Amino acid sequence: MNKSNMIAMFLIFTTMSFAQTNTGFQIARLKYGGGGDWYNDPSAEVNLLKFVEQNTTIKVNPEYVFVDVSSNDIFSYPFLFITGHGNIVFSKDDVLRIRKYLEEGGFIYIDDDYGLDKAVRRELKKIYPNKQLVELPFDHKIYHNVYNFKFGPPKIHEHNNKPPQGFGIFVDKRLAVYYTYESNPSDGWADKEAHNDPESIREEALKFGTNLVVFALTQ
Repeated sequence: MNKSNMIAMFLIFTTMSFAQTNTGFQIARLKYGGGGDWYNDPSAEVNLLKFVEQNTTIKVNPEYVFVDVSSNDIFSYPFLFITGHGNIVFSKDDVLRIRKYLEEGGFIYIDDDYGLDKAVRRELKKIYPNKQLVELPFDHKIYHNVYNFKFGPPKIHEHNNKPPQGFGIFVDKRLAVYYTYESNPSDGWADKEAHNDPESIREEALKFGTNLVVFALTQ
């Protein structure tokens, strides 16, 4: 992607209806109920944002921030990130709030850090009972907008040794929710000592995360 396109992309971002800090784009971690460790690896988003800043012209604020799903603060961020192990539970009010967030243009990225799949699928059904998580084809632009991923999400952690998959929920033909399973890019974003991933794996994860940010700001 050339520099003029990246500048245009950032101008699109700044016109979004969501509030954002004056110092740049941030990713907000979503704090949810149900007992899952929504807070794990807080260095992940910080490192990703630093990589985005170093490799694009997007202005970022590389600080860790989280918002409670029960708060209207979610509307202050165009990109929400959900991860963890185990369980997630959304209340009826949470469901209505998240649906409104998505229908007003928000983007949610969910990364199964292991053991989250059953809860993710159950809770997304609360938000959109009549919509399905659909696997994105490998030629989807989320895999090619900055860096090329010929076979979809990269395999960062083995988990159950299944192939990595990327799923989406579309709202008015817009990809509003993106979910990675058996891939776990966010572990590769975390500080090196967190998981001792090789630098080549961490770079692959950070490149993939850059694609997610660019896609969220330009789709």
